[in-house]
Amino acid sequence: MSKISLEDIGGEFESAIKSPAKLPPVESWNPPLSGDIDIVITRDGVWHHEGSPIKRQPLVKLFSSILKREGDDYFLVTPVEKWRMQVEDAPFVVIAMECSSDGVDAEQVLSFTTNVDDRVCAGPDNPIRVEVDPETDEPSPYLLIRRNLEGRISRSVYYQLAELAKPMANNKGYGVSSCGVSFELK
Repeated sequence: MSKISLEDIGGEFESAIKSPAKLPPVESWNPPLSGDIDIVITRDGVWHHEGSPIKRQPLVKLFSSILKREGDDYFLVTPVEKWRMQVEDAPFVVIAMECSSDGVDAEQVLSFTTNVDDRVCAGPDNPIRVEVDPETDEPSPYLLIRRNLEGRISRSVYYQLAELAKPMANNKGYGVSSCGVSFELK
């Protein structure tokens, strides 16, 4: 693992971002691998550098904006650098949900917020999926946040989803709908 300070990285990455309201086009950035960096996102969504939590939320948000996934690997990228990092489960955690509905499922919209303040509405471009542990039968729900990066739906938000769940049309379980799409909760 490379020894590099967060301030050095933050400054270089920060210069690559033109507007904080707009995410940088990391999908078009393909620099050669610069190396591995000792950054880990734990299952609970906490970012760690060299074993210590990163406490500066603006820095975490900055890093999350330049996060890229290729296969099973995660990278922090700029137009000229690419640092491989570790993610224990999903890079984001969904911590809040709002439901707007006029009483008709097709019109229901489920809006979610992540631990880095991304806001996403579940729908065709941002599906909900649930993995079930074959040994424990415990569900692990996820929401596609952006650019093939998922957020693990927190337990409290999953309970909110369960309260909204209705029988699926195929009579094979329960699910929720958002933006005209149904998602099975298992």
